[in-house]
Amino acid sequence: MHKKSFSKAAASLFAVTLSVAPSIYADQSAIGFDNLTATKATADFCAGKVTSEALVTAALSRANALAELNAFITLDENGALAAAKHADAARKSGALCRPLEGVPIVVKDNIEVAGLPNTAGTKALLKYVPKRDAPIVAKLRAAGAIIIGKTNMHELAFGVSGFNPSFSSSSTAGVRNAYDSTKIAGGSSSGTAAVVSARIAPAGLGTDTGGSVRVPCALNGCSSLRPTVGRYSQTGIAPISRTRDTAGPMAASMRDVELLDRVITGDSATRAADLKKLRVGVFAPTLANLDADTQAAFNMALQKMKEAGVTIVDVEIPGLLELNGQIGFPVALYEAYDDMVTYLNKTGSGITITDIAKEISSPDVKGTYDGLVIPRKLPGPDNTLVDAKPAYDAAMSNSRPALIKLYQSTFNKYKIDALVFPTVTKVAMDAIPESSSLGNFLAYIQNTDPGSNAGIPGLQVPIALGASSNLPVGIELDGPAGSDRKLISIGLALENLFGRLPPPAKR
Repeated sequence: MHKKSFSKAAASLFAVTLSVAPSIYADQSAIGFDNLTATKATADFCAGKVTSEALVTAALSRANALAELNAFITLDENGALAAAKHADAARKSGALCRPLEGVPIVVKDNIEVAGLPNTAGTKALLKYVPKRDAPIVAKLRAAGAIIIGKTNMHELAFGVSGFNPSFSSSSTAGVRNAYDSTKIAGGSSSGTAAVVSARIAPAGLGTDTGGSVRVPCALNGCSSLRPTVGRYSQTGIAPISRTRDTAGPMAASMRDVELLDRVITGDSATRAADLKKLRVGVFAPTLANLDADTQAAFNMALQKMKEAGVTIVDVEIPGLLELNGQIGFPVALYEAYDDMVTYLNKTGSGITITDIAKEISSPDVKGTYDGLVIPRKLPGPDNTLVDAKPAYDAAMSNSRPALIKLYQSTFNKYKIDALVFPTVTKVAMDAIPESSSLGNFLAYIQNTDPGSNAGIPGLQVPIALGASSNLPVGIELDGPAGSDRKLISIGLALENLFGRLPPPAKR
């Protein structure tokens, strides 16, 4: 991979972690990465049709060939190949095959992986190398997964564009879209979405505070789940907000989302739902501000769902937007300080939140940290700043419980299994610094933020490539708290209905 835009420290790290992979590409052409899923890769590996070494080597080769995406911060070629060889030896010895045996996956670089830096996309954490895996990573490794690297992200997870100048593997800045490298990948789980959608690896992990596994998958054409808050362990993950944060699986197919969720939670396998028994609600404000491609694709999706027997009803959710506005920024910005301090203390790295703030490279994140997070402030009227704690206390004691109750009553009143809406209001925009503006941030989280604040699960499903842009469009299904596996079963049925998106055009 190219290293032109790396800082000196990052370039040094990159040189250590990226050794040249051995030339064992003989059977790569037979792997068929464009349509490969983790589920199929495991089945083929366990049947002796492909080696883990071949799978991992092909993934690493593709990662290097697509350096223009800036999708990785650390690509662990030596470690991944060693793990693959170990998996091959175990299979030859007759060891039982596990659910992700020998399959290459990726992990967002705010989720700790033993022996690899956990930067959270910021330079101050470049030298922090955890000694143990985060629990959710340990679950995937215990299932046989091979981690090939840590993926790039919006700095400190504070944004939805993925335009982070801190780490690049090409001459450009920011994680780039798998379908068009001049466009943003979205964020903050930018690199995982780009890797999965570019068919470098079939699946990976991201994190989501207000849309960060759903927005990038909507823009890149992958599937993802924001689980009910608390369903996954948050230990070993650099945080924003203990109230809103959760890790989530991201994959090129819904079946792989189902698989990763099953491995992490221990739940039993899930079948596709019967669409004729499905009842979903449409809330009109989620259809505001759509671009033409998104509007057309969403209308098409609703029509196909109706033809498949889905019952679609219009719903009213009075007060939703007002309540959401009282929760989002007050909770995230207030908890960001305490939760990051707590995390840094647990790392034992000696790095402080002040050290973090000093080295932030992204102007949008720098402004947020210096102006709001560190001084514990929120934007007030007439360009003033006000203390964050009163608004935070009101959000946690009044607004958030009211929002949770409002969602529960809506699902019950209309007897719906889920709400359905366009995941984001517009397709991926140009990858330029202005993509990280507050206006664009608010536009991209318009529909993903309310469910995040209520802690309910949300499932992103790719539905089409835009008619004029040829860029991915997705829909989201938000369900009642704890309905994660039911949402996934609906996602499996919808993937059967819409089909998977074609892979990005060859470069």
